[in-house]
Amino acid sequence: MDDDLEQTLAAAGPRLRALRRRRETTLADLSAATGISVSTLSRLESGARRPTLELLLPLAREHGVTLDELVGAPPTGDPRVHLQPVTRHGMTMLPLTRRAGGIQAYKLVIAAGDRREPDPQTHEGYEWVYVLDGRLRLVLGEHDLVLRPGEAAEFDTRVPHWFGAADGRAVEFLSLFGRQGERAHLRARPAARGR
Repeated sequence: MDDDLEQTLAAAGPRLRALRRRRETTLADLSAATGISVSTLSRLESGARRPTLELLLPLAREHGVTLDELVGAPPTGDPRVHLQPVTRHGMTMLPLTRRAGGIQAYKLVIAAGDRREPDPQTHEGYEWVYVLDGRLRLVLGEHDLVLRPGEAAEFDTRVPHWFGAADGRAVEFLSLFGRQGERAHLRARPAARGR
C-alpha cells in the first residue's frame, strides 16, 4: 500500500478523538448518533481498527466536517470554492462554504423583475444577512423592512421570514446561517474614549 495513504489512514484515529473531545461528546453519544458501536469507535480512535468509507461518512456528517478534513487529505493547491448555484423560491443561492454542519455562508441573488408576494416561512436556525447591492425587502414577523447596501439584519429563523426585491431591481446579499441556531459572532474594536 502507498505510504501516503497508510499515513493518512493512521492519522484518522487521533483526528476522530480530537473532534469528539472538542465537541465534548462521549463515545456512547457518538454511537447513538451514528449507529456505530462504542467498541468500533474506540478501536478507530486508538488506531486498532482501520477506517473505512462506511465508518467515516457518518462520522464526518456527525462532526460537521468533510471527509478531506476528517482524514487530513493534502490540499489540492486550489483555494477556490467550486460549488454549484441552486435556484429556489425565486432566488439563486451560491454556497460559499463546503463543510457540512456549522455555520453556512451563501451569496443570494434575487433577479430583477421579482414580484413575488411575501410568503413567510419558518425553520430551525439563526440567520445573519448583509446587503451587497440593491434593496432587500425582509418581512420578519410583523415587521416589513427594506435593507440597503451595507445594512445587516440577524434573526431567529423560527420567526416567520421572507426575502424579496424591494423595488423590482436585482438584489445581492450574503447570508450566514446556522441550522442548530448558531449565531455569527462579530468582533469589533471598542471606540476610542473621548469620542
